Amino acid sequence: MARTITSANSSFILNIPGVFPVPVPIQGYAADDAFTVEPFDMSETLMGVDGKLSGGYTPVAKKLTVMLQADSPSLEVFDAWAGATEQAREVFPADATIVLPAIGKTYNLRRGFLKSATKLPPNKKVLQPVTYSIEFEAIEAALISNA
Repeated sequence: MARTITSANSSFILNIPGVFPVPVPIQGYAADDAFTVEPFDMSETLMGVDGKLSGGYTPVAKKLTVMLQADSPSLEVFDAWAGATEQAREVFPADATIVLPAIGKTYNLRRGFLKSATKLPPNKKVLQPVTYSIEFEAIEAALISNA
């Protein structure tokens, strides 16, 4: 398959064992934004008074932001996750798989927690996308085997 830059054929599966018995496909993304991983620091650095820079690796959470249309059926998935968290006063970890056939890659996101939720769509001329963020422990990329 030739590489392209389309995201129209991407897929996103969320696995939240404490809330849903089986992995759930996410659908109904916002018109201009579906999901994005924010940049994260790969190292910590300190500059000594003598001008010598030192650095080291420090693990950090990787934040995934998901934007869904106000009429997305997947809002129920995130609302159930948020509701379970609020009711139990506990967090429910999730894993995710994002497949991007256009570039021949699959991304496995491990051990994520629902960090923030808009829950109510912004009311403008038409209802605007609802935003959720999940912080994951790790994101690992792999080539799609038949790409």
